[in-house]
Amino acid sequence: MKPIESLTKDNIKNLKPCQHGAEVHGAAQESGYTPHEILDFSSSVNPLGPSKKALDAIQGAFNEIVAYPDSNSTTLRETIAKHFNAITKDNIIVGNGSTELMYLFAETFLKRGEKALMTAPTFGEYERAVRKTGESVKFVKLDKNFQVDVEAFKREMTGCKLVFLCNPNNPTSKLIPKNNLTNIIESALSQDILVFLDEDFLEFVDDEKNVSLIPQINKYPNLFVLRSFTKIFGLTGLRVGYGITSKEIAEVLHCAKIPWNVNCLAQTAAAVALKDEAHLQITLDLIKQEKTWLQTQLGNIFSFRFSPPDANFFFIDIEKTGLTANALKHLMLKQGILIRDCSNFVGLNEFYIRVAVKTHDQNMRLIEAFKQALTV
Repeated sequence: MKPIESLTKDNIKNLKPCQHGAEVHGAAQESGYTPHEILDFSSSVNPLGPSKKALDAIQGAFNEIVAYPDSNSTTLRETIAKHFNAITKDNIIVGNGSTELMYLFAETFLKRGEKALMTAPTFGEYERAVRKTGESVKFVKLDKNFQVDVEAFKREMTGCKLVFLCNPNNPTSKLIPKNNLTNIIESALSQDILVFLDEDFLEFVDDEKNVSLIPQINKYPNLFVLRSFTKIFGLTGLRVGYGITSKEIAEVLHCAKIPWNVNCLAQTAAAVALKDEAHLQITLDLIKQEKTWLQTQLGNIFSFRFSPPDANFFFIDIEKTGLTANALKHLMLKQGILIRDCSNFVGLNEFYIRVAVKTHDQNMRLIEAFKQALTV
């Protein structure tokens, strides 16, 4: 038989894995701690975990495991539609985590020779989703304040098929001003360019409802807005996300997706979590309070440079410490704390880290560990 490599498609053969935070198991092997002993600041999810009502709903749904799940996630889509009022379930597609929808979007719409545009830095799976199709990526570097240069972005957008934007952006924790965002989307619409807008972290942002572009879905037929149950809802391990878009785009994606892509426990838990407004409010109150506290404490570390975050994580330039992000990561791991080394993001050097906002006791441990690491 021929070598398997010779039988593999070139675009798959050349595909490289995308590194992420939350690499707790690898960190445990390196550090000697168990995965449960490591305090993970590299993953920006709800520090309180999922809603108890959602966990109870999972237990109540155990008897459904014997059957195939609803391949169309109908009940969950109806619940999401009611949550946002101005849309119907026909505007919604549900995925096995929001990452599945990134790949599905690229696979569905990119034809041979077409390009996708995105900022640098931004979430790495957008690029990988495009490259998996065999097509190419263009990057527009963010400005010195880590904001999108709208005119430069619009110039580079000409001739592209897809645009990927993240709002607030990962890893920079910065919102794109709404007028800039709509300027880009309107320009894309005039050129028949599709816009994939990732709002996975937007629920952590003040005034989220007025910042989101979900209410304008019917105005922009080229727009796809991504949301997740991973971040604020804390259903990380269940893998469930969703997209809100035009009925036409949703219908095409439904035809293209694999069947039974979201399991029955995930569908049940997500629908209940979305309704548990009390848990969401407790989470938002905690994040707001702790983000303020953590901003002050991180600001007191003279060698750290950062601007106030819009999301629930801090993006920090550590070059003045004299350490690389990788070196600081390993020093922190010796103390049982995992931070995100951002050096693998396109457009960044080796001196940027990202840390999430967690509970007060956990945030205090982070600050003390930073102080210890920086005095070694």
